[in-house]
Amino acid sequence: MDIAPQRTIIGFIGTGVMGSSMAGHIIDAGYQVHVYNRTRSKADSICDRGAVWEETIASLASKCHLIITMVGFPADVESIYLQQGGIIENAAHGTILVDMTTSSPALAVKIYEYAARHSLHALDAPVSGGDIGARNATLSIMVGGDRNIFEAAMPVFEVMGKNIWLQGGAGCGQHTKMANQIAIAAGMIGVCESLAYTVKSGLDPETVLKSIGSGAAGSWTLNNLGPRIIKGDFAPGFYVKHFIKDMGIAIESAKEMGLDTPGLALAKSLYDKLAKNGFEYDGTQALYRSFM
Repeated sequence: MDIAPQRTIIGFIGTGVMGSSMAGHIIDAGYQVHVYNRTRSKADSICDRGAVWEETIASLASKCHLIITMVGFPADVESIYLQQGGIIENAAHGTILVDMTTSSPALAVKIYEYAARHSLHALDAPVSGGDIGARNATLSIMVGGDRNIFEAAMPVFEVMGKNIWLQGGAGCGQHTKMANQIAIAAGMIGVCESLAYTVKSGLDPETVLKSIGSGAAGSWTLNNLGPRIIKGDFAPGFYVKHFIKDMGIAIESAKEMGLDTPGLALAKSLYDKLAKNGFEYDGTQALYRSFM
């Protein structure tokens, strides 16, 4: 399949914190991009850059050769793809469907199978890197699906990310993202506790970060979100409410495999309390509030 910019119209559904940057990179690469978002105003900035607004999902699906979705919850994904008026019902034969939402592995398999029955090709391709990775086109992209379709979509993936791997068949991209979120969940507790300890002990947190960020304690979370925590900047690169959703999916998937994840359960309980206290629209680094 030829996914060259001059021949391919890209559909993008979900122009939020990350989706807007991702769609912008695709426009910059020379593709014609058609967009749909549940809230029209959130697509204004990307339309100002040249994207074509579509009034309905069906209208977008009928015009595009490759369609990317980047929405909030598995229920949104299921509605967009499977319900009447959705993508699969309206896309032309041969269209590539790429769900980049962090969603359920089981749902990814369901979409893949339903798409195949309609002569469509589905990939699950969740990402890691947050708003920074989306803005800088350095996202890690974890893909599940058929290798030939993965290779066909690679030119589009490459304008959004740098670390792009086919993990296996349908659902494997989502399983990989669950492994990623499990690691982040426990790591975020460590980062927040460490910085809280730093402040309570009277140390200068910026100087401490210079020391520990380049040693064995160093991590993406510490080095990228640590400075935000120190500044009291809890603006979302990734919403608390969406991280809670991801952890819930991971816990459910782990249970289905007979795997106990006590660290993940602890992290989710702390984030649940944070959300109940009114911080569900903060970034994940707002967990720091729980320790200070």
